[in-house]
Amino acid sequence: MSLKGVNDTEKLRDLCGRNYKAQAIWFLNSFWNSVGNSQNENVWNYAHKMSQLDTPNGKEGCALDEMMAHRFLEVLNETLTVRELRDRLFTIGIERTKLVSLTSYLIFKFNVDWHVLVNASQGSNQEEVAEAQRKLDQVQIAFAEVSKTAEIAANKEREAVQAENEARTAQAELQAALNELHAQEAAYKAKVDDLTRRGNDESVGVVTRNKAKAELAQVLAEDPLPLRKAKITQEAAVKKAEKATNAAADARAAASAATAAASQARAASEAAVEEANRQVEEAEAFLEEVKNKPGSAQGAIWWMERELHEARAYLPERKGGYRKK
Repeated sequence: MSLKGVNDTEKLRDLCGRNYKAQAIWFLNSFWNSVGNSQNENVWNYAHKMSQLDTPNGKEGCALDEMMAHRFLEVLNETLTVRELRDRLFTIGIERTKLVSLTSYLIFKFNVDWHVLVNASQGSNQEEVAEAQRKLDQVQIAFAEVSKTAEIAANKEREAVQAENEARTAQAELQAALNELHAQEAAYKAKVDDLTRRGNDESVGVVTRNKAKAELAQVLAEDPLPLRKAKITQEAAVKKAEKATNAAADARAAASAATAAASQARAASEAAVEEANRQVEEAEAFLEEVKNKPGSAQGAIWWMERELHEARAYLPERKGGYRKK
């Protein structure tokens, strides 16, 4: 694998036009023994920091504009400005450009010969490296499925909890309405019973009995305010009870459906985790095999191992995952 161009400057343009990951891997492959093996983690961080700052293009970007390049240098505690960086690169034969690529920064940072960089071999086992990358791509697809199914499961769990809470609320409203209805009925019945008893009580005088009978007749005939309120409360309570009963039934049905859906989503999530874990183990085994063969592109292999390590953060700890700090 080689860069496009009839001279080193054109080859450098080709390299600087590739995405951050491709630039980083090319650099690591080119200088693995002298720089890459000891600085791989820093190169990883530089590439990801540029991807984060490249808001229009993200990981598919290749270079930062002047404002974001200044921010990049600032984050890394570099004391030079973007202009000074360009000037230093110009002194070693690299043309000035408006954008700052990852490759340009790596050439400056590690003081490497850019002519060696653009002409460096990328390993004699490119077919196996490509196969390893294909397996890694499958792993990332599997983990995307893990993330998707986990999100679905979480949403279904929330729906189930919400539906159950709504069912409990509806049941509580129904009980409150029935309690109010019973209280009003009991109060009315107690008053009628008391007046009836007093009207028939031979132990008291006629006047007292007649007064109680007259009051009872008035209560029964005139439908006084307490009774009117009781009837209004009763009607409202009946309507509210009917509504609450229906709401409770709907909420219970929704809760039951959401719980069942959540259970299915959890099962799907577990299946996705199992598949992702299987693919991680397969990719790791293949990478180990490729790494032990002569002519390997060590930078590319290290990068894929690093991505597999990142992918394991999505697995449960019982499946070989880990918690990111």
